[in-house]
Amino acid sequence: MAGTATEVQRVTVLGAGSWGTAFAKVLGDAGRDVTIWARRPEVAAEIRDSHRNSSYLPDIDLPERITATADPAEALDGAQAVVLAVPSQTLRTNLSEWSGLLPSDAILVSLAKGVELGTLKRMSEVIAEIARVPDGQIVVVSGPNLAKEIALGQPAAAVLACTDHDNAKAIQQASFNQYFRPYTNTDVVGCELGGACKNVIALSCGMAAGLGFGTNTAATLITRGLAEMARLGAKLGADPLTFAGLAGVGDLVATCSSPLSRNRTFGERLGRGETLEQALAATGGQVAEGVKSCTSIRELSLSLGVDMPITDAMHRVCHEGVDPRRAGAELLGRSQKHEWS
Repeated sequence: MAGTATEVQRVTVLGAGSWGTAFAKVLGDAGRDVTIWARRPEVAAEIRDSHRNSSYLPDIDLPERITATADPAEALDGAQAVVLAVPSQTLRTNLSEWSGLLPSDAILVSLAKGVELGTLKRMSEVIAEIARVPDGQIVVVSGPNLAKEIALGQPAAAVLACTDHDNAKAIQQASFNQYFRPYTNTDVVGCELGGACKNVIALSCGMAAGLGFGTNTAATLITRGLAEMARLGAKLGADPLTFAGLAGVGDLVATCSSPLSRNRTFGERLGRGETLEQALAATGGQVAEGVKSCTSIRELSLSLGVDMPITDAMHRVCHEGVDPRRAGAELLGRSQKHEWS
């Protein structure tokens, strides 16, 4: 499909979590025919028969255009676009299982936000490797997209990034509706880094709240976190303007500020003194993306010689047992410097 703006009508969403289901609703409300693949047959049956996904988005009615199945082959049959809606650290394993079933010309849409542990690859790089498709066939979704608010039909915007602008426009047309406004961008690197890094900064904002700190502290972490992701982006060739947009500061503000953000609420539990295990138990075993991404982003920054002190602090709190108060004191005690150095 590269280079050709084609109308996308039939879309498959692989993953029935909160964001995958919410994005399926966006597509359905935009007039597309959507099939959701759910790992658990009972979830697929509820979506198909009752147009509800009570496990992730209770009390939300899904459009009649949405159906569901637990059979990936059935889900992918005839799809013009395939939305990958699984966590970043499981994307490689899941996509390896599905790769032989993907329609060869389908646009692949990534909802995952993270940097892969071990390989330090962005999600689009993982997709290109496993699915064996060119970069221009992969569209990355980023921006301030809290799933519950979007599922409720509250106004929101997003960025659809792809090196092939026609494919970005095809997904833009397929997802545009009265409450969801998607913009296109060709800076895939910047959009993916913004989406991955903001989860780590949201952890820090949650920890600060858990420690009893207020708005000044949160604003400081958000702003200095933005500086971190911009430095990393500059090193990898991203467009600096991307970090001033929806995939940068937009996503950062939403994720760092809202109680709906899993990363922020997870960090808040750690700030209140809970261990990683206790925070995991309280969230039903669902790990916030930032807990894992802080390690891979830290490794990426070290390999490139990029200074990311907040990211480093989050890694040490989550994985080396450093007390959040100590980590905060060390951040404040760093050597004095010019703001933009």
